[in-house]
Amino acid sequence: MQPPSSSTGASSRTRAGASGVGLILKISVFATGCAGIVAEYVLSTLATYLQGNAVFQWTMVMSLMLFAMGLGSRVSRLFQEHLLDTFILVEFALSLLCASSAVLAYGLAAHTAHISLVIYGLALVIGGLIGCEIPLVTRLNQDYEELRTNIAAVMEKDYYGALLGGLFFAFFALPHLGLTYTPIALGAVNLLVAAMLLLFFHRLLGRKKVLAVALVFSFLYLIGLVITARPIVMYGEQRQYRDKIIYAAQTPYQKIVITQYKGDYWLYINGQEQFSTFDEEKYHEPLVHPAMMLTADRSRILILGGGDGLALREILKHPGVERVDMVDLDPAMTRLAAEHPVLLEINQGSMKDPRLAIHNMDAGAFLKEQGGYYGVIIVDLPDPDTIDLMHLYSESFYRLVERHLSPGGVLVTQATSPYFSRKAFLCIVKTIRAAGFSVLPYHNQIPTMGQWGWVLGVRSGEADEGALKRRLLASDPGDLPTRFLNRDAITSMVHFGKGVFDPRLEAEIEVNTQSNPVLHRYYWSGSWAMY
Repeated sequence: MQPPSSSTGASSRTRAGASGVGLILKISVFATGCAGIVAEYVLSTLATYLQGNAVFQWTMVMSLMLFAMGLGSRVSRLFQEHLLDTFILVEFALSLLCASSAVLAYGLAAHTAHISLVIYGLALVIGGLIGCEIPLVTRLNQDYEELRTNIAAVMEKDYYGALLGGLFFAFFALPHLGLTYTPIALGAVNLLVAAMLLLFFHRLLGRKKVLAVALVFSFLYLIGLVITARPIVMYGEQRQYRDKIIYAAQTPYQKIVITQYKGDYWLYINGQEQFSTFDEEKYHEPLVHPAMMLTADRSRILILGGGDGLALREILKHPGVERVDMVDLDPAMTRLAAEHPVLLEINQGSMKDPRLAIHNMDAGAFLKEQGGYYGVIIVDLPDPDTIDLMHLYSESFYRLVERHLSPGGVLVTQATSPYFSRKAFLCIVKTIRAAGFSVLPYHNQIPTMGQWGWVLGVRSGEADEGALKRRLLASDPGDLPTRFLNRDAITSMVHFGKGVFDPRLEAEIEVNTQSNPVLHRYYWSGSWAMY
C-alpha cells in the first residue's frame, strides 16, 4: 500500500490515518527542525575549533548549508511515489552523517591540512538532505489539511523545533556532551523520527525490508560510535598538538587544552597557545610589572581576561595590593585555574588568594555596569582574530577603561606581535592614543610565541609620551622575585629596531572603532595568515 500523497488519493486513507497522520508528521517536523539547526551549529563550531576565525567559519558553513537546503528542496520534486519511504530514508542518512560529523572531522584533521573542505562538504550534503525534509512532509500532509493550513503548520513546527535545538545546543549539548557526543545525540533524533514513522505507518510503506535493514544498521552504527567516538576524537586532537594532551574540555565558550612535554606545560584555547611554562615569565612579567611600578596606587587592580591566574601571580608580588578584580568570560577557565594541580602549581595558588574577586562576564559589560576606580587595569585578552572581540579593542572601550582609572593610574594591554602582525600592533597603539592616553609601546622575544608587544598608557594630561618612557627607564624591579625582568630588560623592551614605526605606514593605519573594526583586517593581513 502506498503512503498518503497526491498520487495515492483517498484510497490510502483510513480513519486512524486521517486522525493521526497529521499529528505524527508534525511531531516529526518539530524533531527534524530541532536536529537541523543543531547540525548547522555543530558543523560551524567544528570548523571554528579546527580552523579558527569564528565569524568566517560560521558564515561559510551556514551559507553553504542554506544553499544546499535550497538544492535539496529542488531535488525533492523528483520524488513522486513512496514519499514516506523516501522521507524515512532521508532521516536514516541524516542520522548516519550527523552522528559521524565530529569523528570524520577530527579523524581526517590528523591527516590533511584542508579539513575545512571536509567540513564544507559535510555541510553541503547534510544541508541538501535537510532541504528535502520540509517539501516531503508538506506533500505527505496535503491530504489532511488545506494548503494554507498545511504550509503554515509544517513551517511553524519546524521553526519551533529550531528554537528548541538552539537552546539545547547552547545550554546543554555543547557544555555537557561536547563535540564528541552532541553529533551522536543529533543522529539519534533523526533515527528516532525514522523509527517512529516505521512504527506508526508500517502498513503504508512500500519498501519495508529495506527500511527495516536501514533501521537495524543505523541503530548498531550509532551504538558503535558511542563506543569509538571519544578515542577517535582524542586521536585527532592529539595529532593537532606536538605534545601529550593531559587535559581537554569543551565549554560553552571555547576549547581548553593543556599539553605536556617533559617538565613543561602548554595551555591552548581553541588551538591557540596561551602560554608555555618554558618561557611564560617573558610574557607575564612584562605585562604586569611595568604598569605596577609606574602607578600611583596599587591598592585596587583590575584584570580583564587572564583567567589562568599567571598575571595575578605577578600582581600579588607587589606590596600594597588590597583587592584584585578579575573579569574572565568563561567560568570553566577560572575554575580550572583554581583547581587543576598543574595550573595551581604554575600560578602559585594565586586564584585562591582572598583579595581576589572573580567576575565571569564580558569585560566591556563589566566596565559599563560596575563602578570603582583602579590604579592599574591590565587587559590580557585573546588576540583580535575574530570580529566578536573587536569591541574590546575599540576606541570606545579604551575610553571606558580610562574612566575607571584612578589619578595616576596605568592601563596596559597585550597588543599581539609587532613582527607577525605589525599593522595590528600599530592600530592598537593608535587607538589607545586616540582614546586620550599617552602611550608607551614595548616588546619582548618569547621563544615559543615569537616577538610580542604590549602598550602601556596613562592619561595624556598626566604625562606626555617622552616623560612616560623616561619614568619607566628610571624604574627598577628591585627586590621583586622576577625570573626575567630587570632594569636591563626594561631598557631593551622599550627600544624597537628599524621599520616598526615607519611614519608612512603609521599614517595609513586607522583607529579601530566598533563601527569600523579595521583591526580584524590588519591582524589577518599579517604573517599570521601563513600559519
